[in-house]
Amino acid sequence: MRDDSFPRLEIAAIAPTRDAIHGYARILGDGLKACRSKRKHWWHASLRPSLNGLSTGIVRAMDDFELELDFRHSVLNMRADSNGQKLDLTGQSASEVAGKVAAFMGSRGVSADITKNIAMAERTAAVEGYSPAHAMQMGHALRTVATALERFRAGVREETSPVQLWPHHFDLSMIWLPGEKIEGQDPHNEEYSDKQMNFGFAFGDGGNPEPYFYVTAYPTPAAMAEAKLPAGATWKSEGFTGAVVSYQDVAESGDGIGYLQDLWTTLLTAGRRDMLTTTNLKASR
Repeated sequence: MRDDSFPRLEIAAIAPTRDAIHGYARILGDGLKACRSKRKHWWHASLRPSLNGLSTGIVRAMDDFELELDFRHSVLNMRADSNGQKLDLTGQSASEVAGKVAAFMGSRGVSADITKNIAMAERTAAVEGYSPAHAMQMGHALRTVATALERFRAGVREETSPVQLWPHHFDLSMIWLPGEKIEGQDPHNEEYSDKQMNFGFAFGDGGNPEPYFYVTAYPTPAAMAEAKLPAGATWKSEGFTGAVVSYQDVAESGDGIGYLQDLWTTLLTAGRRDMLTTTNLKASR
């Protein structure tokens, strides 16, 4: 039977494992930047949910390959047409993982300069505290969040991004793109000219150490803050402007996926109402 429950996440327990995996994910993202042509909104550098964790998807090269962070077995799967390798993540520093990934990609004809962010990755990769059990717990949470996002995405008629994980901030999200441009912005710079909303989840960060869900809009309509949100969700303006709700509140709601569908639908409706006009918009990026 399918398990769509949200597992309990204790921030003090999972933080070292989260930070280690964050460092590993940044390495894969740097590798993708080195070998894929740029796509709008940096979709070429994101990771995608896979059966066991997070994957680069197929990378076209002299020898096609795929890299997967496997949360179930705490390994980095490096698969290729010719052969594959597995790297045990338990106790691995970010620099060790980066070296293995660079060597693997290099043997497939990709010269990947993925060491530029190693200094940051080393700081976030808390090797001594990495726990395979907590990695499995995080993988369960990501699969459930991805399921909720895919169900929501299926009912959205406008363009949406894939459900994808951003290695830099380590958040899983989907972007809504209604197709309108923002007046006064360079239309060739989609980051600043595309009207958009971001529906996402993060395991915690410097501004909010607890796992949380968020919804942001760009530009931010002043009226959106007045939307009636489900119990537990609030509108915030410090750090970033958007709606937030703690992961734990969603997990304890009894129907986490149903709660999120309600939250996301409410805000998407508000976005369609308030963003697709030329009035009352605040472009803050």
